[in-house]
Amino acid sequence: MSVVTPAHAAELARGAAQLGVELSALQQEQLLAYLALLIKWNQAYNLTAVRNPDEMVSRHLLDSLSLVPFVREAGDNWLDVGSGGGMPGIPLAILFPERRFTTLDSNGKKSRFQTQVKLELRLANLEVVHSRVENFQPVQPFAGIVSRAFSSLADFANWTRHLGDAETRWLAMKGVHPAEELAELPADFRLEAEHALQVPGCQGQRHLLILRRCA
Repeated sequence: MSVVTPAHAAELARGAAQLGVELSALQQEQLLAYLALLIKWNQAYNLTAVRNPDEMVSRHLLDSLSLVPFVREAGDNWLDVGSGGGMPGIPLAILFPERRFTTLDSNGKKSRFQTQVKLELRLANLEVVHSRVENFQPVQPFAGIVSRAFSSLADFANWTRHLGDAETRWLAMKGVHPAEELAELPADFRLEAEHALQVPGCQGQRHLLILRRCA
């Protein structure tokens, strides 16, 4: 019996449509295959705190897909910091096969899981890096750096400052609007935009903060 059911497939298709995200048949298949791997590995590796497979479509897949409009308008080389089980980096790599995505995590088990996903789904545009963020030295700055409940905004900016430049957009996914965190942003970062995200099936608040470096 498959861990991914027709109900999961229907929820994904319906939620993507509500987000205005058009999925090809291959992308739908890859996202569901990723979900199946996540459910399977989560039983042993504790990849995510969400244990119920029926909650994973909304809280993982659709939550990741809510970033599609903001990734679409930015550059071709993206970093997902503290990627954990691969979100949002892996779903975005599936949605944008013509762009490069790097997932970064210091947890070896989580990086091994992401590598398995890359192999099984044949995601040639995905690079999995097992490293602490402060030790990671890419060849060139990233066009976009995204985090999903990774850290405070100040830590996110400070720990990833060396990975971007004045052209980079930093996308921080948050729950409740982080007014106190915004007040503690480093002096060389500014808030460019903020958006309340409406994620189908998610009851709690979701916010996206887009940061830029001033210099």
